[in-house]
Amino acid sequence: MSTSLILLQSGSAGTINLLFIGAMMLIFWLFLLRPQNKKQREQRSFLETLKVDDEVVTNGGILGKIYKIEANIVTLEISNKTYIRVTKNVISKEMTDWLKSSSDKLIVS
Repeated sequence: MSTSLILLQSGSAGTINLLFIGAMMLIFWLFLLRPQNKKQREQRSFLETLKVDDEVVTNGGILGKIYKIEANIVTLEISNKTYIRVTKNVISKEMTDWLKSSSDKLIVS
């Protein structure tokens, strides 16, 4: 009788542990993976909608106006007739949106 009692107790503990692990995985997905995937989708759609004369900010903090787009290479005008070439993925949606909301114009001509 004591053996069956021990087996029943260990079975319910295993179920509780399994539920706990499942709950932790759900919380991990809700608070970490889902928001990160949403942010990546927004960044990807932002990069696809870039066009000439958009004012952008790179991850390194360089402000510029898009002069030319060639596949994955973007030429930015950072000053009068001063151009740099960067890859598309270094343009930050987050920093561009923040600067646009804090001022009307990013680049003072």
